[in-house]
Amino acid sequence: MSGLSSADAKGDADEKGGSPVRHISLWPPPRSSRHSAKRRRNLVLGLAAVLVVGSGVGSAAVWVMQRDGSAGGSAVPESYAGTWRGEMSQVNENGRHVADWGAEVKLERGEERGVSEWYTFDCRGSLTLTERSGDRLAFDYVETYDPEERCVDESDLVLERGGSAGTLDARWTAVSHNGVPMTSTGTLR
Repeated sequence: MSGLSSADAKGDADEKGGSPVRHISLWPPPRSSRHSAKRRRNLVLGLAAVLVVGSGVGSAAVWVMQRDGSAGGSAVPESYAGTWRGEMSQVNENGRHVADWGAEVKLERGEERGVSEWYTFDCRGSLTLTERSGDRLAFDYVETYDPEERCVDESDLVLERGGSAGTLDARWTAVSHNGVPMTSTGTLR
C-alpha cells in the first residue's frame, strides 16, 4: 500500500477535504472462471440436443412425405407406377400434324422421378414430378440421350387417367429447336 497508517490517511483526507480512497477502478473486478466452463459446456450440450431432436423430427417428416404419395402430393401413386407405352401424335401451334412417335414412360411408386424414352426417335430423358393434383401428374422432361439431335432438350409431360381401364392420357408440350411450340397427345398402356 502507500506506507501511510490509516490514521495518517484519514488525516490527509480530512485536511484536503477529499476521500480516503486514492485509486479507483472503472472496471468491475474479474469474475471467477471456476463456473464458466461448466456453463459453456451445458449451453453447448443443450444446443446440440435441440439440433439433434430438430433434425430427427424434420427428417422423419420428410421421409413420411416421400413415402406416402398423398402427403403433399409429392410422389408417384401406386396407380401410376409401372412401364407405360403408346403412340403420340404431334402437332404444331397451328394444329397441323407434324409426326407420330412412340413413347415409353417408367415410374415407380413413392418416387418423384422417372425415365422416358421416345423410341421412334432414339431419345431418352429423365422425368421430375412437379405437380400432383387429383388424378393428374405433371413432370418436367430433360433429355439425357439424343445421338442424332432429333428431340427437344426440355418439355412438360402431363399424365391423367385414361378413358379405359389400364390407360393413361399423355400430353407432351415443348418448343422445337426452331422455336415452334409443339404439342403431342396419345394414350399409354
